[in-house]
Amino acid sequence: MSADKIGELAVTFDDVLLEPRYSEVVPSDVDVSSHLTRRIRLQIPFLSAPMDTVTESEMAIALAKDGGFGIIHKNLSTLSQTEQVMKVKRSANGIIIDPVTLSPEEKVGRAAELMDEANVSGIPIVHQDQTLVGILTRRDLRFLEDPDRPVSEVMTRENLVTGVGNVTLEEAERILTAKRVEKLLLVDENRKLTGLITIRDIDMMKRFPRACKDSQGRLRVGAAVGVSDFERAEALIRQGVDLLVVDSAHGHSKNVIETVQEIKQQKDWDIDVVAGNVATAEGARALIDAGADAIKVGIGPGSICTTRVISGIGVPQISAILKTAQVANERNIPVIADGGIRFSGDITCLLYTSPSPRDRG
Repeated sequence: MSADKIGELAVTFDDVLLEPRYSEVVPSDVDVSSHLTRRIRLQIPFLSAPMDTVTESEMAIALAKDGGFGIIHKNLSTLSQTEQVMKVKRSANGIIIDPVTLSPEEKVGRAAELMDEANVSGIPIVHQDQTLVGILTRRDLRFLEDPDRPVSEVMTRENLVTGVGNVTLEEAERILTAKRVEKLLLVDENRKLTGLITIRDIDMMKRFPRACKDSQGRLRVGAAVGVSDFERAEALIRQGVDLLVVDSAHGHSKNVIETVQEIKQQKDWDIDVVAGNVATAEGARALIDAGADAIKVGIGPGSICTTRVISGIGVPQISAILKTAQVANERNIPVIADGGIRFSGDITCLLYTSPSPRDRG
């Protein structure tokens, strides 16, 4: 290879150490919160990769509870991926504004299936006009042997514990504690169901005060999509996903750029988009110009990734982050370092060597 085709010296995590100096900082003084996008703030700056061996609902829930963020992989059917997103969104809520419901004519066998699918322990029973008529819980189903019995014969219909109008979580906790029940059914003045508050969600919010939550108190979750997979993107958005990741091994490509542009141009979608992966300033600039709300950086830096070995393509990760972050900071766009970290000290080097981001609060 001729000398003019050899790039400048580049470094990765193993090549960098921080020189220790005098400090008065203690760990309790440190704030590690960070913006994933302008609208999504993380309490800990960690995401789980959209890989089929890494992130499905269980990982996404665990990470979001501690203030991070999980991205459901795309090696699933669209239906299965949206179900994974649903499990995360329904795993913890402040006020559930769209609870799973059934009609009184449904069979109890269907109710049991729905409880398992949605990971809930009780289902409000409503007429077609959303008028509340009862609630069905796992306790009601425990000793039933006939799955074809109608819900109306089994549900609890008397002395339902309800709240009318706007009920705060503090008020809900007082009502639930006084009545010794686990679910507060929210209704309007015409007894139409408007929402649900559970004691489980109230307890979770106390145990995980730094959880990454949306405006409705639900855990946040992202999902990966492929190039031009707009049908999948739309289904995920309808399910309430907080973020789409246009996921490609080579993000500085026409298909990725056009996919990002198309998603961002859909006015009724209003979704944040991460795009990648890139490893150069030119790649970062192209994705930002396309409308990406954050960019994912890293071509083959992972310890088990074979991209560089097979293709001979890549940039050492610290250098890749430095180049892309300089462009991204000019546009106030966050950068995600994807791969290459093996030890906790690598994170320290990464945070210190990257250009200082502007205030994205």
